[in-house]
Amino acid sequence: MHSFSSRLIRWQRRHGRHDLPWQGQDAYRVWLSEIMLQQTQVATVISYYQRFIASFPNIAALAAATEDEVLAHWSGLGYYARGRNLHKAAQIIVEKHNGEFPREFEQILELPGIGRSTAAAICAQAYHESRAILDGNVKRLLARWCGIEGWAGNKKVEEKLWQQAEALMPRRNVATYTQALMDMGATVCTRGKPKCGECPVQTDCVARQTDRIAELPTPRPTKAVPERHTTFLLLMSGRDILLEKRPSSGIWGGLWCPPQLDDGQGIVADYLQRNGVEVSERVELEEFTHTFTHFKLHITPVLLQVAHKPMRVQQAGSVWLDVEEALRAAIPTPVRKMLENLIRSF
Repeated sequence: MHSFSSRLIRWQRRHGRHDLPWQGQDAYRVWLSEIMLQQTQVATVISYYQRFIASFPNIAALAAATEDEVLAHWSGLGYYARGRNLHKAAQIIVEKHNGEFPREFEQILELPGIGRSTAAAICAQAYHESRAILDGNVKRLLARWCGIEGWAGNKKVEEKLWQQAEALMPRRNVATYTQALMDMGATVCTRGKPKCGECPVQTDCVARQTDRIAELPTPRPTKAVPERHTTFLLLMSGRDILLEKRPSSGIWGGLWCPPQLDDGQGIVADYLQRNGVEVSERVELEEFTHTFTHFKLHITPVLLQVAHKPMRVQQAGSVWLDVEEALRAAIPTPVRKMLENLIRSF
């Protein structure tokens, strides 16, 4: 029987994806795609990738951009630390590597936002080096084919998966094999309803042989999802809305949001009094929920028409923008949703 890798390489050439915009591109474009594809599906990433490359066609352009410009292009893609780290890494590459993406695995691994699997994927696809990858799709594929039990977030289980990933690496056609692993996990060996009949390695897949396809990989231990509540103050002066830049760390770091308050009796009134805000109209809008990886956030938007723009909230880190202009800024998804609803109400 042909080896695991040779069967995947043959499958990739016949059935894999060959028209993704970053395939066969330089290290910069491979790197960008790998960062965007973390926690995000290909169908979502493609349009973001194309807009990003159009504005920042090379590392020098990305490094020269402001963080706001980078995050505006990332707005809606989520996991915003990826965008901030991408920007920081570009500046490091310009400073330390003369604007050329480094070729050495260890140098790539030193860049912010890049872990072992991402660095390996860049080396394999851009430089055709023999480097094993282990993203979420590959973990699922190997856990089933090798019959490895246990949650992949466990260090011992992850080390077993890395050992298998290393052992199965081919000596040639590394880029094709790496893409095959990604494509297999994304299109055939999927989390739900895997297409085992189309799998080139089904004959010796332990999960299929032992009827444990639904059991492997072992899911993450279940925990109650924490729920939080917050209030967004939509301070409006005509069509202008007040936005504040959030701290660089934490949720939505570096993005622009309306003032956000923890829920509590009288907290909105307290904010208005402290900042000298005179309100001519107040409307409490419908609550909605935004789900993060580790918790749910219940958001209550409060629309406040102000008599005049208060001086106390016109400070560094705050800006009044027309709602249409605000939609083009670096804002998170729930803020975009609120602003789009506002525009429809005008």
